[in-house]
Amino acid sequence: MEHDIRFCTTADGVRLAVGISGKGPPIVKAATWLTHLEYDLTSPFAKHWLEAFSRDHTFVGYDARGCGLSDRRVGELSMDAWLEDLDAVVDLLRLERFPLLGISQGAAIAVAYAARHPQKVSRLVLLGGFARAYFSAHNPDPKVLEEGEALIRAAKMGWGRDDSAFRQVFVTKFLGDATAEQQRAFDERQRVTTEPEMAVRYLRAMFSVDVKEIARQVACPTLVFHCRNDRLIYFDQGRKLAAQIPGARFIPLESANHIPFENEPAWTQFLAEVRPFLAADGNTAFAGASSATNLEQSRALTPRQIEILREVAHGQTDKQIARKLSLSPRTVEMHVANALAGLQCRTRAEAVRKAGEQGLLG
Repeated sequence: MEHDIRFCTTADGVRLAVGISGKGPPIVKAATWLTHLEYDLTSPFAKHWLEAFSRDHTFVGYDARGCGLSDRRVGELSMDAWLEDLDAVVDLLRLERFPLLGISQGAAIAVAYAARHPQKVSRLVLLGGFARAYFSAHNPDPKVLEEGEALIRAAKMGWGRDDSAFRQVFVTKFLGDATAEQQRAFDERQRVTTEPEMAVRYLRAMFSVDVKEIARQVACPTLVFHCRNDRLIYFDQGRKLAAQIPGARFIPLESANHIPFENEPAWTQFLAEVRPFLAADGNTAFAGASSATNLEQSRALTPRQIEILREVAHGQTDKQIARKLSLSPRTVEMHVANALAGLQCRTRAEAVRKAGEQGLLG
């Protein structure tokens, strides 16, 4: 299996890597940390997800800011930033309405996005998620906060080193029932997906996640899965998340891992529930796209890229465009570069001409 890897730029200038595989109606996976689009093609933690969801859908995933093929050095890490990232991906593909998949930290992002954009999200599938972070200031138990700080110290000491001793803390948290080879693969995944500083910042940002109130605004059909013996996000957290979403169905999975492996009965059960749930969704679409050809066109330019190309056509420089649109010149430059790639052009003049021929510049 291969990814069609594209890049988009967020509102604050972060370049995100977007992976697209399969054919059919789209389904989008909200990003989490510990992602790497290239490694996902062979990873025992991600390969079966790609294969399963690409069978009947166009599966859209992306590396989170600070991780994988996306920009590694970024400014803001917060729920607002993660939601803007998802906006940028949806904008890149001009998606009108689609099911949204959220796993672990991505479940909270998916919930918040669905609540903010009820017209876009047709269905929610959540696994291993939480409404409010366990290691947060809302938890009155000082031992819990102490454990959270211990995880942060382990990340600070362990990420980016050849010695995996400190990273083993996270291996144990994520994997309650895994082979030695699966544990080694997960440890390698930790090492290659992000930098030590970013790992620490991600943990602190995740510890502040709280979508408990906004979850009550979700209006689409929702399935919430959680592994019964999950050591990272406890089972009760998943049940509480489901309780916050109106009409959500909660489905326990018999696994001790945070995310089921392909050879587990829990994975078979997950697919048995998800496939008919998604098959019943008849409202997925790309804007103006009903065929593979239209899909390729929908990947070409975002509204922001078209807006900037329009200014380029009027002879404006990057600095002038940046001032007018309240962007940085670097962000304008990256939007232009993405537009050139989307239109398969070498020069700005060629891109303007081609966009004009397609009626994109008005």
